[in-house]
Amino acid sequence: METYQLTVAGVKRELPILPISNELKIASFVILGDTEIVSAAAPLLADKLTDVDYLVTAEAKGIPLVYELSKQLHMKQYIVARKSVKPYMEEPLVNQVVSITTQKEQLLCLDGKDAELLKGKRVALIDDVISTGESIKALEDLVTIAGGNVVAKAAILAEGDAAERKDILFLEKLPIFIGQRDSSVVPQE
Repeated sequence: METYQLTVAGVKRELPILPISNELKIASFVILGDTEIVSAAAPLLADKLTDVDYLVTAEAKGIPLVYELSKQLHMKQYIVARKSVKPYMEEPLVNQVVSITTQKEQLLCLDGKDAELLKGKRVALIDDVISTGESIKALEDLVTIAGGNVVAKAAILAEGDAAERKDILFLEKLPIFIGQRDSSVVPQE
């Protein structure tokens, strides 16, 4: 299996390179269950987040990071946009997104009580990786509909062209790989 070596926040990982299409592969970066990388990255991202009232992430991969960031920033809570409307939600706000990793339409849902908390507040959007930006844009739209003011978008990694964006905060670049499935790949920084 092809791999890509990544060092972020002083932690090294060997990431498997997985095909997304016939010409596109990505290095699979998963923070779920990776306490070491989340614990190392969160303080570095927290230093970049100033004057923020709430942290918001989408279910599920951003949850460990937003949890650790909220601890670093001494926040009592964070908000998670869910991927489906749950029975306990009161007047949920809903938005749709297609991300590079799922390649299908997904819902992002914000409980009405959480939406109320965001009204007029300074919000940082948190994710593990920002790639095409579709997921973070859908999250931003959801927060904006709720009346929140998005003041930061942060992730551990910026993948591909996202590393050139000036509107996001991140720790390291992650290339995408262009080439045929059964031949060598070329990283696209």
